[in-house]
Amino acid sequence: MKSGGVFDATTLHHKIATREAETGDPGFWNDPKRSERIMGELKILRKRLDTWTEIKRSMDALDEVFGLALEEGDSSLEPEIRLLYKDISERFESAVSLELMTGEADKAGTFLTIHAGSGGTEACDWASMLFRMYTRWAERQGFSYEVVDMLEAEGGIKSVTLEIDGTYAYGSLRGESGVHRLVRISPFDANARRHTSFASVATFPIIDDSIEVVIKPDEIRIDTYRAGGAGGQKVNKTDSAVRITHLATGLVVTCQNERSQHKNKDMAMSVLKSRLYDLYRAEKDKDNLKYQGDKKENAWGSQIRSYVFQPYTLVKDHRTKFSVGNIQAVMDGDLDPFINSYLHFLWKGGTTVSGDSDDDF
Repeated sequence: MKSGGVFDATTLHHKIATREAETGDPGFWNDPKRSERIMGELKILRKRLDTWTEIKRSMDALDEVFGLALEEGDSSLEPEIRLLYKDISERFESAVSLELMTGEADKAGTFLTIHAGSGGTEACDWASMLFRMYTRWAERQGFSYEVVDMLEAEGGIKSVTLEIDGTYAYGSLRGESGVHRLVRISPFDANARRHTSFASVATFPIIDDSIEVVIKPDEIRIDTYRAGGAGGQKVNKTDSAVRITHLATGLVVTCQNERSQHKNKDMAMSVLKSRLYDLYRAEKDKDNLKYQGDKKENAWGSQIRSYVFQPYTLVKDHRTKFSVGNIQAVMDGDLDPFINSYLHFLWKGGTTVSGDSDDDF
């Protein structure tokens, strides 16, 4: 069974058989890291196959009900048929999206960073709204998340980095990299004028042992400083926060979420490896704009998606042209329609060109 050239059951069966054969090797469990990786891959492969098998079973059942209704001229089954069709269609779209995530790191978790752009207090509030949107999305997926680093500012968040842990978290969110534009009547403006704000989003895969990124001690500079706190009894009295600078590329990562300097250093190194992996991959394929979303200017003309609250409600992705009118659902984490449309867009050979004017609406 194939789905538009995306799903190939024969190949999937072969991959499962190969992994199962590896688990039977006499020394398989002698290497914990390798055995854990293979067992994880086997679990994902089996889940993919089970998903398509169940969809096929549901389609057969629907076909039987539909045929029975036609044969007996029973229109009372129409509501049930419509519900079954809707359920199968949604599961089908989700399954196809997983098949489109074929990148080396797509199965990994992700670091997601949000930076407030042009707009001052408005932009900081917009960054906090995006922070809420992505954490709500993670909760919907059953993924865990943790704040790695956050810089708060008047009105909201100046910058924040999230670690989202879940299978295919990076593959799902890699298309979110770019500038996000907000248009609304400002709650901070006494004259209730319409304001435009910007925030940039960047995603990087969480690198595991299956992907090697080497960082030599002489390539980095590590600085420690006192982490920001709420004051009072909770104020930090030690230099637990860590800043790592990669000298060759100029990349800078910080972490101050943990109380321990050692834990903050480990987390910062993990973020740096992820950013270097993304940078090196982009350099190898620098003609492909899909890896350059986070490098766009954080201002007008660079947005990949716009969120309009007034004078009408609309969320539109300028690359895929996909849009929805229920902006509240999107802000509550309903991002899957945008994720699915972007994956299909890439599969069809699309390029991530941002919109540059209101004419795109």
